[in-house]
Amino acid sequence: EGRVEVYHDGKWGTICDDQWDDRDAEVVCRQLGLSGNPKALSWAHYGQGSGPILLDEVECSGNELSLDQCKKSDWGQQNCDHIEDAGVSCDPFTAPLLQDPPELLCMAPTRAARCGVQKASSRLAGGRSPSEGRVEVYYNGDWGTVCDDGWTDLGAQVVCRQL
Repeated sequence: EGRVEVYHDGKWGTICDDQWDDRDAEVVCRQLGLSGNPKALSWAHYGQGSGPILLDEVECSGNELSLDQCKKSDWGQQNCDHIEDAGVSCDPFTAPLLQDPPELLCMAPTRAARCGVQKASSRLAGGRSPSEGRVEVYYNGDWGTVCDDGWTDLGAQVVCRQL
């Protein structure tokens, strides 16, 4: 759970809570590789961010794979203050996944620990074909494996989209 922040054009920023609802939270939780009961929170419930407000008027149907697929204002076009920063609770927590979407999305305040600002790459190793194997991620100069605690088909779908 936390304030939702997105990474776009080399900078982190928040999302305004105009039109923010549980369908948007569902997409955020899905994009982060988290499952549970998504809940949207408004009015800077997790504290006000700093820097730019990058998105406004986000309106997801709830079926999208990422916020980028949702109806929303153009990047940087907004009429908000940080008192309107959007938040999300994905309860219960399952294993977070390193992701590589065009706009890296992580939840503050743990965004550095969970995703960092460096791109993560993934691969499959040790399988009988290129489309199966052990999931490995490249992060901070090293390849490592992914623990299977909380691993679900949703996590597998995210990895397959990255390959």
